[in-house]
Amino acid sequence: MAAGESQQAQQNWRYCGGQIKLWREEAQVTRLALAKETGYDYEYVKSMECGRRRPTMRLLQAADQLCGARGKLVAGHEFLKPERYLSYAEDYVQYEAEAVVLSSYQPLLIPGLLQTEQTIRAYLNTHFPPLDDETIEERLAGRMARQSLLEQRTKAFNFVIADLVLRNRVGSVEAHREQLCRLIEVGKARNVTIQVLTFAGAGPELDGPFVLLETTEHEALAYEEGQASATLYAEPDRISAVAQRHATILRKALSPDESARFIGKLAEELCPPS
Repeated sequence: MAAGESQQAQQNWRYCGGQIKLWREEAQVTRLALAKETGYDYEYVKSMECGRRRPTMRLLQAADQLCGARGKLVAGHEFLKPERYLSYAEDYVQYEAEAVVLSSYQPLLIPGLLQTEQTIRAYLNTHFPPLDDETIEERLAGRMARQSLLEQRTKAFNFVIADLVLRNRVGSVEAHREQLCRLIEVGKARNVTIQVLTFAGAGPELDGPFVLLETTEHEALAYEEGQASATLYAEPDRISAVAQRHATILRKALSPDESARFIGKLAEELCPPS
């Protein structure tokens, strides 16, 4: 089962996949015949029938026609629409929208709130196991929608990004340059601070990414995300530890002005020679 999908989504996958298999077997249609009709690999169809992957509209339509289901299988697509956010990130996204202060440290990726559309697509297209097109479009829309938060000038956003992230080209050269230019442009807003951390030896910056949030009630929360799971917590001791890590990282990071010049220089290096 794909990591990050909600329990309800997984149940829907299994149910609809099971219905496809039941209709197919009753109509005496082989899985191989269904695979050929859809243009999918045999194992890919098997994964969808077993609920390990989300059954696609193409599979539902082909199975409906081959098995004479008269629209009953296609109707299941309503319950298979991809979720906009990973299940373990849903609570975080809610608090992110309500927070008055957001402080992020990212040593691996461009923060989601700062990604261009091309960067988002590049990240989503390299997801493993691969995402289907509909899921990619839904996740893209969700991430782009979150970025409107930056326009709320009463909220403060502080980002520290490792220089290795900025040097790591994601997508085409032009797409990466566009991403760097976006960082410079967004950083000009009075409520957004972007700083670059250049790695130098050991320190708390090696412990991984995190986000600190402050709510309108001045409650502090922290969010840490891994490859297939994440944790959102508010325990004072744990928050204090992350806040201390953040303070140390800020002391090591370039100033906002120095960071803008650093990013600008990287962008200039990507310009084609005249």
